[in-house]
Amino acid sequence: MIIRVVLALALSAPPVLSPANAPGVPCPVAVPDHTTCGFLEVPERRDAPERKIKVGYAVHLSTAAGRKPDPVVYMSGGPGSASMQLTGFLSQMFPDRDVVTVEQRGSKYSQPVLACPETAQALLGRLRRPPADVGAAAVRCRDRLAEQGIDLRGYTTKEIAADVVALRERLGYKSWNLFGVSYSTRVMADVAAADPDGVRSVLLDSYLPAGVAWYDDAARNLGDTMALLGVRDRFEEMRARLNRSPARVPTMDPLAGREFTARMSGDDVAAILAEALHEAEVAAVAPAMVTALAQGHDEVLRPLADAVGGGLVSHEFGLYHAVQCQDEVPFNTFATDSRLFTINADKAVCDAWKLPKAAPANTPAVQAPVYVAGGRYDPTTPPRTAKPAAEALPNARFQEFPRQSHALFLSSPCARRQMAAFVADPARPPGSPCQDPDRSFKADDLHPTGAPYQTSGTPWLAAPLALFALACLIQLVAGALKGRGLAAFGGLAGVAFTGLVVQSVLSMLNENETALAVGLPALAVPYSALAVASAVLTGAVLIRHRRWPQLAAAVIGAGFLVWWFFWAL
Repeated sequence: MIIRVVLALALSAPPVLSPANAPGVPCPVAVPDHTTCGFLEVPERRDAPERKIKVGYAVHLSTAAGRKPDPVVYMSGGPGSASMQLTGFLSQMFPDRDVVTVEQRGSKYSQPVLACPETAQALLGRLRRPPADVGAAAVRCRDRLAEQGIDLRGYTTKEIAADVVALRERLGYKSWNLFGVSYSTRVMADVAAADPDGVRSVLLDSYLPAGVAWYDDAARNLGDTMALLGVRDRFEEMRARLNRSPARVPTMDPLAGREFTARMSGDDVAAILAEALHEAEVAAVAPAMVTALAQGHDEVLRPLADAVGGGLVSHEFGLYHAVQCQDEVPFNTFATDSRLFTINADKAVCDAWKLPKAAPANTPAVQAPVYVAGGRYDPTTPPRTAKPAAEALPNARFQEFPRQSHALFLSSPCARRQMAAFVADPARPPGSPCQDPDRSFKADDLHPTGAPYQTSGTPWLAAPLALFALACLIQLVAGALKGRGLAAFGGLAGVAFTGLVVQSVLSMLNENETALAVGLPALAVPYSALAVASAVLTGAVLIRHRRWPQLAAAVIGAGFLVWWFFWAL
């Protein structure tokens, strides 16, 4: 959902001029007019600089009358996520500044690309039985990358930070404003410490501080988020139920291009939820989803299973694991066996790759003003760890957003306004706190069913509703014209039912379309009485007037009730 909004905004951004000192190459994604893309050539390892690699970037110049001289430079998180596709979105967020989007070395729009389809396939294979061997798949990927001459030791946070410093010098900006999200907050904090004269301000969205043992904290962070959402007990009930009897869920393998049946235990669902809760829209419906799962409604697992496949194509796993195996995994104890398969898979990859441990990361000495934003329901970079880390920086402020989760700038208009105000004047005290709309759904607000989610992907599945509505409308008009009150009331009841259900669904979509992943608005159930009344009145008309129009209407009404009560609900 968020990605569709991001792409729409990116395509609608205003035109800009091209920087004269940035040699252009064709941009690999849709970007605003007059945006220039390029590559920065850097050593793969700065301690052995013979082999060179290329880091992708895009530069977008503002055409605003009051254009400021210092741009915003942005990098996505991951590790392994791409950045350039957000150029237009960010140019609207900071209209009076140039926007530079820089890729991570080894990511999708850099050269070489550290893709690991072997590992991605094995990660999805954790939902098969027997589960795939992630470590063996990682070895195959490592050996293939080695045959290409790639040295995985060069793909670390320190090297990525050094690339950003080198890019500022290449583009000729005297100073700029750093913007990192999730993993790249570590990168940007290191950039600020390494290049203090070139940094005007630092934005850290969903801050992952140095020294935080992310893997050791993962289970606690997920449990804390469930407690904040008010469903900790229901979450444990769901987990225990599905651990006793795992669900079998049809889903798509995007790498193989075919459907398979995933076997999902409670621990598997917990691991997937830990990732899915990054989106504020998912966090808003999580209480209803977890409650439905605790009650046995396994049909709502399909969107979670599909999300796993989508996540496998959003990262370059060779880069992801190169960074994690050097900068993160070695600094965790793994003292307690994790029940989250994502944690175990990363550990298995790192055990197989045997990359050297990076130097311990200390809190960077950041001199520039820093704004740290955190979402209350963030299970990865929670305020519990982000806030004290922000307070340890000499010139930082922290703000928690109560209805948000991870990567706030994508989901929160309020956070975007606060970030833009900070960059406009980093020394100015923060203004009045703003509040995002409440898009949450409680368990009582939704009737659990997988029908809306399936229909969103295959619209023809809603044909019985459309046919019923059409038949009722014809019956209403014909009955009114011919003075047949019973037929007219039967048609009216069906039209009223259809209108009320459609209106309630559209209202739900306007608030939070992710609610479709859980079910229909709860009001759809009492509205069903109107559909039943319509079918009964239509049957009464058939008894009095045994003609083919009444027979067709009765058959359509009866067929619709079967579809509605036994499939849709």
